[in-house]
Amino acid sequence: MSRSPFDLTGRTALITGGNKGLGRAMARGMAEAGADVFLASRNEDELKSSLEYVLDGTGRKGGYALVDVADRASVKRLAKTATESMGKIDILVNNAGMNQPQAIDQITDEVWDRILEVNLSSCMALTRELAPGMKARGWGRVIHISSIMGQVSKEKRNAYSATKTALHGLARASALDLGPSGVTVNCIAPGPFMTDMPMTLLSDAEKKAFSDRTALDRWGQPNELVGPVVFLASEAAAYVTGTVLYVDGGYTAR
Repeated sequence: MSRSPFDLTGRTALITGGNKGLGRAMARGMAEAGADVFLASRNEDELKSSLEYVLDGTGRKGGYALVDVADRASVKRLAKTATESMGKIDILVNNAGMNQPQAIDQITDEVWDRILEVNLSSCMALTRELAPGMKARGWGRVIHISSIMGQVSKEKRNAYSATKTALHGLARASALDLGPSGVTVNCIAPGPFMTDMPMTLLSDAEKKAFSDRTALDRWGQPNELVGPVVFLASEAAAYVTGTVLYVDGGYTAR
């Protein structure tokens, strides 16, 4: 029987922000597709329970590490720890992110700098650390989790939108750098998904406004991001690089 182009058997994935929400759902999906997985976040209790959930019944191996992706030295240690623990990292999913809304005339340097480090600089730094190994093996997948806020925006999303738009540019440039070595780099831009961040930040009226704008008239569920990330991580997407895949229920179609 020929192997499915979506089969991730033999691959190892590192997912930041893998302790809950979209990160945990994507990690579970990749384990079900055959990949070993390594999770990273700042909450050890959540990491332990998430890793159990991700690996349950899959027969895959896994691990986790505590990391604050706002700290460049911590990101470097994560790359080393994950590689030593798993033997290699073939697939990097830069999913960790934060959003602290502030209007342009109210942004503090502290919030701006932290959002920039978490949402953008950590993606650069972790890719920089892991890319040499991918290049040496002649195969790799880097997937940045961006947002529709990289194309459209909302009041007080200055720092968040700026970092998500920048991820698109980072992916395009990195795709050109790494493509000759067999490494692809892409972004997934989710629309309104039912995770802790938007459910905490948005009012009921804002939540309804988001769902009303989608073509499907609803919010997405975390498991609906599994197909796109497995696709980009697999041989099925071998000729897809430097692009942004919108998974937004048709939000940006309007």
